[in-house]
Amino acid sequence: MDDELDPVLDAVGPRLRELRRDRGITLARLSESTGISVSTLSRLESGRRRPTLELLLPLARVHGVALDELVESATADPRVRLRPFTRDGVEYLPLSRTPGGIQAFRITIPPPRGHVETEQRSHEGHDWVYVLEGRLRLLLGPHDMVLKQGEVAEFDTRIPHGFYNPGPGPASYLGLFGPQGERAHVRVRPGGDGRAADREPQGR
Repeated sequence: MDDELDPVLDAVGPRLRELRRDRGITLARLSESTGISVSTLSRLESGRRRPTLELLLPLARVHGVALDELVESATADPRVRLRPFTRDGVEYLPLSRTPGGIQAFRITIPPPRGHVETEQRSHEGHDWVYVLEGRLRLLLGPHDMVLKQGEVAEFDTRIPHGFYNPGPGPASYLGLFGPQGERAHVRVRPGGDGRAADREPQGR
């Protein structure tokens, strides 16, 4: 059994390093967000520390991937296992799992509650969105538009932009993001440096 597991466990370190670098996270920041020491993270990535469930669970949570994606073998089931997660009340359902490439998410924004502070952010990359349900308000530079079910928008994300739900029901859309867009929309930058998190604002 150990002989069968060794190749799978040996692949965990390079996989962890690839995920961290794709997300632009330093070992120090990853340590802050997981509670795992920098030295332990370094040894995990280099293969000098055997991965355990206690170590992999917080890493999977921070990277936003399923645990089995960290320990999958070359012959693993190619089907994407759909496990949603939530950021600031917004639900993200991953539909792809290619590190460093285009990532697809089904994103559901709940109905607004009270006054919504609108905000626009910019980052490198390109966004493509397709509204699946409800209405999606898109602020794009000086433009303020509401996309309805079946409508598509794509734009250069260097233009300041923000997504919001104008109500009355939930808004659900398919989003395709490159690595920069995934970090800006989905990943939360560990705190401690006084900078804002890399994410779209709450109450989109």
